[in-house]
Amino acid sequence: MAKICYNNLMAKLYFRYGAMGCGKTMQLLQVAFNYEERGHKVCVIKPATDTKHGTKLYTRIGPERETDFCFDRSTDLYDRISKDYSDVQCVLVDESQFLTPAQADQLMLVTIKLNIPVMAYGLRLNFRRTDGGFEGATRLLQIAHDVEEIKTICECGHKATLNARFLDDKLVADGPDILIDDGKTKIEYRALCPACYERYLSMTDSEQLTEV
Repeated sequence: MAKICYNNLMAKLYFRYGAMGCGKTMQLLQVAFNYEERGHKVCVIKPATDTKHGTKLYTRIGPERETDFCFDRSTDLYDRISKDYSDVQCVLVDESQFLTPAQADQLMLVTIKLNIPVMAYGLRLNFRRTDGGFEGATRLLQIAHDVEEIKTICECGHKATLNARFLDDKLVADGPDILIDDGKTKIEYRALCPACYERYLSMTDSEQLTEV
């Protein structure tokens, strides 16, 4: 049976969230580097839902890294980590908005039963304003010991808090959370402030195209 740590050094579950392009993956890679530079092992994981770069973590400014494993919605993360990665000093999770609520709870168990800190990085909201956003992010916001926003700016220069999906340079406010690139439609995501999001919503298609 796993030993539960009740002292003041008990590991924590951290959630670092921000809008698109705020540097979440870059921060994760920096944390991994800091641990490893000091001789500590880390476990870097991401959901298989994120298929764009295969099993790698990728950043827009260059650095990338192979994950230790990718997981799907049926993976028991506590079970996998306790069996294969119980000797690491930190678990780092990219694209954590795609966790199921149960998997977020499993990461909490990693901190409680294995006394391993977990740092999860992800989006707080999807591209729609009419629902509760990503279920994984919602659960992490509810249970994480430590929650912090990674800030970024909108194209207007103000703080960006919303994620916007553009198809062929036109903002779309509805559709599935996960959109597969068919190679025919230009898919782009931008971090916007609420005012700019509303401005794009109110534009006609031709007006949006002139903004590009």
